[in-house]
Amino acid sequence: MSSPAQLLAEPLAQPLAQNLVQSVDWLAIAPPTITAVVGLVVLVTDLFVKDARKPLLGWISVAGLAASALMLLPLVNDDRSTFCQAGEPGVCSYTADTFTLAIQFLVLGGALLTALLSVTAVKDADRGLPAGEYWFLLLSSAAGAALLPASRDLATLIVALEVASLPAFALVGLRQGDRRSSEAALKFFLSSVTATAVSLMGISFVYATTGTLYLTQVADRIQQVDGQFTTLAQTGVVLTLVGFAFKTAAVPFHFWVPDTYVGAPLPIAAYLSVIGKAVGFSGLILITVVALPSYADVWGPALAALAALTMTVGNVGALRQQATRAYSAVRLLAWSSVGQAGYLLVPIAAAAYSDPEHSIGSTVAYALMYAAVNLGAFAVAALVGRTRALNRVADYRGLYASNPLTALLLAFFLLCLAGLPPGVIGLFAKVTVFSAAVDAGLGWLAVVMAVNVVIALFYYLQWTALLFRTPEDAPAGHRAPVPLTAAITVTAVLAVALSGAPQLILRFADTGLF
Repeated sequence: MSSPAQLLAEPLAQPLAQNLVQSVDWLAIAPPTITAVVGLVVLVTDLFVKDARKPLLGWISVAGLAASALMLLPLVNDDRSTFCQAGEPGVCSYTADTFTLAIQFLVLGGALLTALLSVTAVKDADRGLPAGEYWFLLLSSAAGAALLPASRDLATLIVALEVASLPAFALVGLRQGDRRSSEAALKFFLSSVTATAVSLMGISFVYATTGTLYLTQVADRIQQVDGQFTTLAQTGVVLTLVGFAFKTAAVPFHFWVPDTYVGAPLPIAAYLSVIGKAVGFSGLILITVVALPSYADVWGPALAALAALTMTVGNVGALRQQATRAYSAVRLLAWSSVGQAGYLLVPIAAAAYSDPEHSIGSTVAYALMYAAVNLGAFAVAALVGRTRALNRVADYRGLYASNPLTALLLAFFLLCLAGLPPGVIGLFAKVTVFSAAVDAGLGWLAVVMAVNVVIALFYYLQWTALLFRTPEDAPAGHRAPVPLTAAITVTAVLAVALSGAPQLILRFADTGLF
């Protein structure tokens, strides 16, 4: 026989239980889920596969990432949400909209190209890179990166950010007996942990003042905070923005980038330069435009200043690289990626002053262009690095004499990054970002960007000209394994196709993303 207390508790427990039961849209969450499951399969398979058959793990990973990317197709033009609050379908933790799919395509496509580069790198390392652990960590990081743009509450956002970041620390320092790799991993770890701590502090303040973690609810409630909690809310906003600025490698939070890229295996440096940035920028977009639009007067000027500082320091740092210095090619690409991060910040800052959907579309379009051509440049660097271990810019002198097609492709990638014809997509993407700043009334930022584009022209063209100069010694042959050839080919086809039909990605600047 039930006691009176139990009888009173039953009606209260039923609504609570209903709130805890949530339907799951398996199709919507398929891309990150498949990537995570394949990672677990690879880890378990590694226990039973002999050393001679370890390359099989790489091809399983490539197939898994390809399958994850293909699962984006059924989601196109079909906004889906899942893990929603009972009775409130608009308040969800996971949303697969146009913005989510665009970033997931970038992440999974970039991870797939990284995997192709890694197949060769793991084989060349001759057990210096443990295959099972390498592929598991890469797939785990890619799963977190694919989850992040779909996150619509602060808890999921931070969990996805850390799932993407933590395996990356290990990947940077995974090379056995390599001091540079260990130092790079330590710098990357310390900077990222600091960023996470700052972000969590800021998010805790935001939660304390709004009482919710859902981004759309935060946007509504943070405008109605009691006067005595206003300072706490403002502090939370600032700390959250600072934490994500670390993740995007914005100056002055960029100090880990050059050494980390040099110390990491080259495919991982390529991964961080593209997917790492996609993670940071998509998180920053969700925090600013979706959760904190009412604080545009705070984050708008701050991001504009960060954009100007980041592009200037990045391009000047790339300009100062000496061609004969060891690993100068990777360092130049590292500093270049810092400069490119500045360009990516411009439309996000512009979203505070103009139509946010148009501005964020400009960022997405530029990020897709940057991903294709930057991964192509890293793929060529990986090819040259197989015979030139120090990977200096000087090692590329006369590349056209030994490998004409590779030299032409690298020249094309560099011209795209510089924004010069025939790299039409690079030019159009820069014009789109430039117009976003002008439309937002940020004329001074557009001028700073124009000056930085001119600075970048010098080091990009200097490297390009070096490819066609007479080699100082006998030209070294660069034999390309099949996976490496595939990666270079895919990036080249993408870059050429986008230059021929730039509307394929520039349409994001003219369509709604949220």
